[in-house]
Amino acid sequence: MRDVLWHLIHLFPFLGSVSTFGAVLDMVTDRISTAGLLVILSQVYRPGFTFLSLLALDIASHWLQMYSTFLVGKSTHKDVKDSTNWLFKAYYGNRIFMGYCCIACEVLYLTLFLLAKNQTESMTNVLMDAAKQSLVYSTLLALLLFGWAIKQIVNIIQMKTAADACVLYDINKKRKQ
Repeated sequence: MRDVLWHLIHLFPFLGSVSTFGAVLDMVTDRISTAGLLVILSQVYRPGFTFLSLLALDIASHWLQMYSTFLVGKSTHKDVKDSTNWLFKAYYGNRIFMGYCCIACEVLYLTLFLLAKNQTESMTNVLMDAAKQSLVYSTLLALLLFGWAIKQIVNIIQMKTAADACVLYDINKKRKQ
């Protein structure tokens, strides 16, 4: 919930301030809140490996992004102006779009937790049953799933881009020796 509130507050640039420590602390608290939700969901739904894989992707992509940012001397991990991927640039370049995707992801996880009835349920069946209840539920779930999917795609792009930047840094470092 803290993550959702933070993103709502920071949709407005005049409210947020930026520092290296703040950026790292923000990323750590975001990862911890998401990790908690995903670990709980891995125990509620089968197969739990799905949620643990999402957790690994989230942590790895954000850690690599932060690390590669510092290697190349950028002041923030959200500086992706030099990226060639349009979705990656759209995600980090538009706070409202990024906020929507982050909030959709967290709210989807919270919704999955609230909808769970027992530990042997399939996530797909739970979502389908909820969507069948009303047009409002199905529309809300569709919006949440869309934002969630975009965020996962961005995580994959982010991990690949950051890993490439780390490799390039190492290659350039060896050439200078």
